[in-house]
Amino acid sequence: MRVTFIIALILCSLSAVAQTFSVSGNITSAGSQKPVTQAEVLLTNTGMLVKADSKGAYTIDGLVPGTYTLTAYSVGWGSATQQVSIRNGNAILHFELKPLEGKLREVNVKGEREKTFGITRLNSVEGAAIYEGKKSEVVVLSDVTANKATNNSRQVFAKVAGLNIWESDGAGIQLGIGGRGLSPNRTSNFNTRQNGYDISADALGYPESYYTPPTEALDRIEVVRGAASLQYGTQFGGMVNFVMKEGPEDKPFELTTRQTAGSWGLFNSFNSIGGTKGNLHYYGYYQYKRGDGWRDNSGFEAHTAFSSVHYKPNSKLEIGFDYTYMDYLAQQPGGLTDLEFNQDAQQSKRDRNWFKVNWNLLALTLDYRLAERTKLNVRNFGLLAQRDALGYMGKINRPDDLTAPRTLLQDKFRNVGNETRLIHRYDLGNSFSTLLVGGRYYRGFTDQQQGDGSVASNADFNYYTEVNGPNTSSYDYLSQNTALFAENIFNITPKLSITPGLRYEWINTNADGSYRDQKKDQAGNVVYDEVVPEERSNTRHVFLMGLGLSYKASDAMEVYANFSQNYRAINFNDMRVVNPNVVPDQNLQDESGYSADLGLRGNKSGLLNYDASLFYLAYKDRINFKKIQGTTDRIRTNIGDSYHYGLETFAEADLLKLYYGAEHPSSLSAFSNITLVHTVYSSPDKTVDGNQVELAPALIAKAGLAFKRNNFKLAYQYSYTSEQYTDAENSILEPTAVVGKIPAYWVMDLSGSYTYKRFTLESGINNLTDNRYFTRRATGYPGPGIIPSDARSYYVTLEFKL
Repeated sequence: MRVTFIIALILCSLSAVAQTFSVSGNITSAGSQKPVTQAEVLLTNTGMLVKADSKGAYTIDGLVPGTYTLTAYSVGWGSATQQVSIRNGNAILHFELKPLEGKLREVNVKGEREKTFGITRLNSVEGAAIYEGKKSEVVVLSDVTANKATNNSRQVFAKVAGLNIWESDGAGIQLGIGGRGLSPNRTSNFNTRQNGYDISADALGYPESYYTPPTEALDRIEVVRGAASLQYGTQFGGMVNFVMKEGPEDKPFELTTRQTAGSWGLFNSFNSIGGTKGNLHYYGYYQYKRGDGWRDNSGFEAHTAFSSVHYKPNSKLEIGFDYTYMDYLAQQPGGLTDLEFNQDAQQSKRDRNWFKVNWNLLALTLDYRLAERTKLNVRNFGLLAQRDALGYMGKINRPDDLTAPRTLLQDKFRNVGNETRLIHRYDLGNSFSTLLVGGRYYRGFTDQQQGDGSVASNADFNYYTEVNGPNTSSYDYLSQNTALFAENIFNITPKLSITPGLRYEWINTNADGSYRDQKKDQAGNVVYDEVVPEERSNTRHVFLMGLGLSYKASDAMEVYANFSQNYRAINFNDMRVVNPNVVPDQNLQDESGYSADLGLRGNKSGLLNYDASLFYLAYKDRINFKKIQGTTDRIRTNIGDSYHYGLETFAEADLLKLYYGAEHPSSLSAFSNITLVHTVYSSPDKTVDGNQVELAPALIAKAGLAFKRNNFKLAYQYSYTSEQYTDAENSILEPTAVVGKIPAYWVMDLSGSYTYKRFTLESGINNLTDNRYFTRRATGYPGPGIIPSDARSYYVTLEFKL
């Protein structure tokens, strides 16, 4: 019914067009003026393509008044691009093409992306992927003025609508973003990728991202909402893809070095090289980062490196190899109760908690052009990684028992996968269609252990037990996944396209291990102690379908709509982790649902950029925490269904260029990013039914100004997030502080940069007014309890490029 409504709305938009016109002309050879046979004309930014007849004549009908960009080309000939304005009549536009010495290698069907104010959107077809009719955003990092040394996500994602951001990691080592009522926890509700391949711990069983690429190394960040489930997997949130920089194509060597100093002992050194030599293209970086942190017991040290080599033996084939390394150690100051946060948010009650991550990510990619209209993309990837969490996890309203051994959790991840895509453009009537088919195989293996660590306070990640190993739980988790997917763009008219899609998933998850079941009496004496073996296996077949619609009224305006089913398998932590604050339900079921978008977006020659959309998300059998009656403990279980709907709006305009004209040397842009969300639970549990969904603030608003003139940039930003609950029961305040309200908060940031020849100086102030606020209550690491966000901080960066 909702899909019918969306289609009806699009058709109403079509009928609202009172009169349409056409563009026609001839495509001839430069000089001889003879017709170019088998020529085609692309209506750029709409993806509409028409074929010329044997005399080189073409016609594009159904165009409303406006300015259009057209590109003509033919196999064996060069291409030509022109603009035409339609006012009150048909237009005539002729093309002259020059012959090539060799065949035309590739026609840029997607057109050139406009880099507008640091935020733009994905084209209909990008590489071996289809984004027609989907809500998407692209953060262009070269146009973002922010604290890139600490990956300040509040600034980096400022213009991506609707994101709820956890700001509990001032170093920017881990990213936590969510939206539309989905948890930001380590971005686990997004399929997280780098250069198109997975980077999370386990895409199925443990979809958390302990590694986040340094912002200084990124070219752009692509964000696709829930409809991404058809091409990228079953996550409700969608897909986030970090696209790394590449070395320059016009010189064999380039060096960039960036040195940053900041508050609380922050030092960040980022150094990269890249270039092109013959058929070889390469890029690599090394980053070292350390700091003491704002709170006591929150120091960190991180090493990150990346190398990428691409080889093009001929015009059809490109082979690439990527290797990513990260190793960091961070002390965790633990959480606070509400009273303690109000008294002194900087204090720390834990000095024995540590967190260590080692990440090795490899990828081998292949791009092969099978024909002029057919491309094959193959991505092979693997992960060898480990994360160690060490600390005292007792409730934060009780002091650390310094005589008790700390809890040590060790997870080892060994994952491999392949994703293969074939994209083909073919003629359909007087237009063309684009077909994408693909398959995916994934196998993940996780070794998860938990037991007693040392009594000391140092970063000693060894077990201290009678068996010199884990004595609380030990599990081997296996996840296997085979998927097939397909999408097709059908261009019905020059302005209207329909993109149906489907995905089939075979998912198998296994758990094999044991856990320690121990009971104590009120005096703390052990009355029952037993090791319980456990073996679990679950296989399922999942079919997902979706439909996208796009109506491009002109080059500068598009109405889009999308409906897509979603699915999320239970993860390993839902099966078994011994946590004094949480009990897992042994009868958990997978989650399912669907999402829909209806929006209007467009831009005008770098002067104006806007996107406003309605969304609806239905989430079935949602997994969450629920209080165990008569105790302060909580069980993680399927608590019911949740429904989310709202409005996401973004608009930015260059005020000076609008007033003085596009050629004005200075730029003063203002942006507004406002999201309104309403959520509700439907549950058989009366303590949950009718409640608001946790981590779903009703209002998220960001606004800012950016001034640019020549090589000088200055950016100001204001961020506001309304109050939100942290559990399904909408608890207000509890002594353990693992649940309760997160009060509304606002933050301001100021950043600037100046470039002189090969040098760039950047500086700024984050949390300009030194507000005290928090965005997260943790049930375990890095808490438990309230995790305060950083106070006011300063940074200075000096960059040199050779």
